[in-house]
Order: sequence, then structure tokens, then C-alpha cells
Amino acid sequence: MRKYIETAKVLFKAQLVYHFDILLTVVFTISKILLAHVLWGAIFENQDTVSGFTYPSMLSYYIISSFITQLDQSAGTGGQIAAEIRSGRFSKYIVKPMSIFWYFTAQTAGVSAFLLSFNLLAALAWIFIFRVDFTITVDIAVILSALILILLGLLFMMQMNYYIGILAFKFLDTSVFSMIKDNVVRFVTGSLIPLALLPAGIVEIMRLFPFYYVSYLPSMLLIGKNESEALAGIIILACWNAAFGILNAATYKNLKMKYDGVGI
Repeated sequence: MRKYIETAKVLFKAQLVYHFDILLTVVFTISKILLAHVLWGAIFENQDTVSGFTYPSMLSYYIISSFITQLDQSAGTGGQIAAEIRSGRFSKYIVKPMSIFWYFTAQTAGVSAFLLSFNLLAALAWIFIFRVDFTITVDIAVILSALILILLGLLFMMQMNYYIGILAFKFLDTSVFSMIKDNVVRFVTGSLIPLALLPAGIVEIMRLFPFYYVSYLPSMLLIGKNESEALAGIIILACWNAAFGILNAATYKNLKMKYDGVGI
């Protein structure tokens, strides 16, 4: 465990060099909330509620959802894995005395931990500067459930991006998989719009899949909605993590046999 913590620390410190990346992250978080403010401000001019959301609760949802979404830095890690395999540099990870998956997970955790404070400052700045009537639950059990879901969601996204990364053992270009994944995930996680706005039948189907629980449900829990789904969400997301863990282990074991340790 200590070696993974040290790996996370190294990546945490390395982020101090990339000031422009930090600025872009903060700007992206604020701009996303600003767009939601403009869009929903116009919609709520003529009505008080939309699918159970008031204007303050809708903005609160976007603030929390944007914060959670920006914590997930695993997409870059997946791209790094694919690039290392294609260039022949992946061999250095094979000889490391640690699990390859958990090594990259520790790397990603270090980056996410560094960005945590900046994303939080961006969210708080929006709340105070623009005087948002922020809505958040005070139920400790619900908050803890949301935090567990966030951690499980980050782990699931890491597993999915790791899987796409190791597909580079077999495919020359995995960018198409990443592009499709990014576009789909933005919608099905509720990052673009709250899933509550979709037809009830579609929402019921989405509850069977992990993306519903990655950012949408934690965000809803933190604004005081959908509390009854917390326990089921944790169980379902934990099961999906276990299933993906098995898939990743089997895929890596099979595909690494195709790796000859040279660039292409």
C-alpha cells in the first residue's frame, strides 16, 4: 500500500509544474456552471419547477455534478497507457514490483487529489460571487453514502479507461473507443442534463448500468433527492466494479501475450 501512496504523492507534486492545466480545469468547471445558469435561468423564468427541480436546486445539481466530473482524471491515464504500449515503453511497468492497474490508479488519484482543492474553490467562488442559493442535504448518512458512491464511481471510470488503454495491445488506434466513450458518458452520467428530465422508462433502464451512479445519483443525494436509492446504488456500483476488475484481469492476461516490447 505504501508504494501506491508514494506514487500518488509523486503525481500530486508533479502537477505543480502544469499551471496552465490547472487554470483550464478551473475555467472549464466555472464555464459549465455558467452555461447552466444562462440556460436554466431562461427556462425557469416562466415556471417554478422542472421535473421536481427548483432553480436553486438545479444550479446546485450542476455545481456538484461538475465538481464530481472534474475529479475523474482517468481518461488521460487511459490515453497514457495506450501511448506507452504503442511506443514500446510499457515494458517499464511490467517490471515494476506492483500491480499495473493499481499503479496507474495511484497516479490518477494523485492528479485528482491535487485538482480537488481547485475544483472546490471554483465551485465555492460560483456560490458566493454569484450568490447562488445553494441546496445541500444535512443528513450525515446520505452524505456518507454519496461519498462512497463518488469513490466507487471514480474507481469504475478508472477501470473502464484502463480497459480501453490496454486494448492498444491489439488495436493500433484506440482513440475511436475513447471518443465514443467520452460522448456517451457525458450524457448517461447526467453531466449534460439531470437524468430526471428523461422519460421514466429510460431512467429505469439506466439504473441497471453503472453510469447512473457515477455522478448523477451522488449529486442528487447531496441536494436531498433520491435518498432511497443510496444503498442499492452502492451495491450495484460495487458489483460493476468487481465485474470490470475480472474483465480487466482476463483481458490483460490474454492481450499482453501480443506485446513484444518495441514501438510501432
